[in-house]
Amino acid sequence: MLTTMPVHITCRPAKPQWGKNAFLSFSESSATIHLNKHHNYSVIQLAARKLCNLGILSVSLRGEGWDLENIWIFHQSYYSPQNRNLLKWNLFSEVEKKELESRIKVTNWTRDITNKSAEEVTPYRLATMVVEFIKSVAPEGMVTAKMVKDKNLLIENWQGIYAVGRGSKQISVMLQLDYNPTFDVNAPVFSCLVGKGITFDSGGYSLKSSALMSSMKADMGGSGIIAGALALAIMRGLKKRVKLILCCAENMISGKAIKLGDIISYKNGKTVEIMDTDAEGRLVLADGLLYASEQNPEMIIDCATLTGSAKSALGNDYHALLSFDEEFSDRALTIAQEEKEGLWRLPLADFHRGMLVSNFADLSNINGDNFFQDASVAAAFLSYFVDNYKKKWLHFDCSGAYRKVASDILAAGATGMGVRTIAQIITNG
Repeated sequence: MLTTMPVHITCRPAKPQWGKNAFLSFSESSATIHLNKHHNYSVIQLAARKLCNLGILSVSLRGEGWDLENIWIFHQSYYSPQNRNLLKWNLFSEVEKKELESRIKVTNWTRDITNKSAEEVTPYRLATMVVEFIKSVAPEGMVTAKMVKDKNLLIENWQGIYAVGRGSKQISVMLQLDYNPTFDVNAPVFSCLVGKGITFDSGGYSLKSSALMSSMKADMGGSGIIAGALALAIMRGLKKRVKLILCCAENMISGKAIKLGDIISYKNGKTVEIMDTDAEGRLVLADGLLYASEQNPEMIIDCATLTGSAKSALGNDYHALLSFDEEFSDRALTIAQEEKEGLWRLPLADFHRGMLVSNFADLSNINGDNFFQDASVAAAFLSYFVDNYKKKWLHFDCSGAYRKVASDILAAGATGMGVRTIAQIITNG
């Protein structure tokens, strides 16, 4: 039988025997977190991670001080990808209880699906799992979905997804999910959400090293985050029509795989020369953004673990935000701050659009001269596939989606960061 440890919270310092500035102390049967008035949230995170690392698999948050945000912060750090740690709490407000349970359900799902192996989460399986989860949290009849698979991608002219995935034995899929609470098939689409769903990225013929490839089961992390965001918005009572588009493929090597020098002709007439097969995320997202633009939404948000340069710039603690829309970007940054999620803006300007020079096509898929600008150049590449790219388009380069190693406040693996921010953007516009 699993023993549950009570955990209390206090503003009083720990007794001297626990050490100077101790944030955690123990009695015979319980633990106490000692807050520092300047760093309350970080102290809670440190304590939760410490309890998890000690192998304490079940805790009950007791006494005063455990409000919604404190419980949420504790949960995020207490999460373990190996064990389903049990967390109990008491919230007297039904509204707060519903909000907390929604956050936990969605972020656990987002983290779990991103942490699963590529053998378990194939492109088709990813799309299927997303449909199942969204339908499970939405009122009956509000969600419909279409999967464009394998050779049908060519029939419908989604060339990027097919080209990237053709080297794998797993079929590629574009998921077109429609959340329509109006039940009116002619209702306008408020928002389109586009996710990169590369379920494993070997780099293709531009092969990654083992060190870089070891975490590439999580290259579908953008799809996990943006699907989770829609689920959370629905659970919060989203009343607007939203379409979710996931671009799902494996980037592998075989005799059928895409090669350097190949040219993709996209649905909007743009031709792209492949100069790096490891810059594949932007190739599949291009199809998703084209489909999104066809829906004439008020806003488009895409989410992808797209570039190493974003991670080099921001590490694991922030996602990168790139957009031409100043006002919309400011709104997103404000929401991220309110939701206590890391988001930092990187530059995106018209001159970045001129860096994708090809001698044989309209565009190259990389700027071969400067890797360190790749986050900006990748976003510029995507802009060629958004009809009105200067307004109401946000690109999230999700550098904080996955951690290869644990930190002192988060477990190794997926973080779920970004779910709340994007959910709030699409809920409040």
